[in-house]
Amino acid sequence: MTKCAVARTYTFSMEVIYIDSLFVLNFIIDYLLCLVSARICGLWLKRPRYAAAALVGAIYSAAVFLPGLGFLAGRWGKLSCATLMGVVAYGSERRRVRCTAVFLAVSAAFGGAVWAISMASGISWDGRAYMPFSLRALAVAFALCYAGAELLFRARAVLPDKPRVQVVLRFLGGESRFMALLDNGNELSDPMTGAAVMIVTPHALRPILGTNAELFALPDPVAQLEALDSVPELRGKFRLIPFSAVGVRGLLPVFRPEELTIDGGREREVLVAVSASTAGDGFDGIV
Repeated sequence: MTKCAVARTYTFSMEVIYIDSLFVLNFIIDYLLCLVSARICGLWLKRPRYAAAALVGAIYSAAVFLPGLGFLAGRWGKLSCATLMGVVAYGSERRRVRCTAVFLAVSAAFGGAVWAISMASGISWDGRAYMPFSLRALAVAFALCYAGAELLFRARAVLPDKPRVQVVLRFLGGESRFMALLDNGNELSDPMTGAAVMIVTPHALRPILGTNAELFALPDPVAQLEALDSVPELRGKFRLIPFSAVGVRGLLPVFRPEELTIDGGREREVLVAVSASTAGDGFDGIV
């Protein structure tokens, strides 16, 4: 939702703002900010939602320059747009309020970085609806935000107060290694066989399934199963099991791995369920 514009100044002090360039530029920036915020929150990336949120921000950035809509450039207009973008991007997450707050913080940090770098480069700003900037300032500001996000993400992945285990999962001839949260309260089991069930994120399966892992982003578990069965090598490999949590009931796709190792110990009677909203905080599974 950071409004940036490329302005060209002529000798008679007229500034021309190209709305199409403004729209595309802000769409790209807002999309990247949504990705960085999701990374900090440890979310499974839902790129179509982030693109939709970026579209909202791009429309807003262009609308403030249209006749009669200048009031949108005010403080409340900016806050309302940023909040709406957060809802669009993270409305399906259980921690939607927290994720939206992170998005607002990242957007503010990015805007501040662009302003500071531009000022240091000698570009002045007199409080206009947009802030002129250099592409170098934009690149440096985004690099700083991304680096900060990576540091936060990695720090959260090694929090000492959360027991973690190393998981090695083999399936369909492929292998994935990731960290999982050891949760003694996880009592999920297969109602048919009684086997214990661990939960992993689609991200944990990407090294094995490739782009097919994105099928788990479908909102309906039945639709997920149908989509998985439409892939020849995955047909018949998954089925649905019921689960219940605090105030939540539903279905999860589950499969039997070819081999599962948890902290060096081989588990023979453990199934693997897939959920787009699992542990977060740098973990890709719950044991």
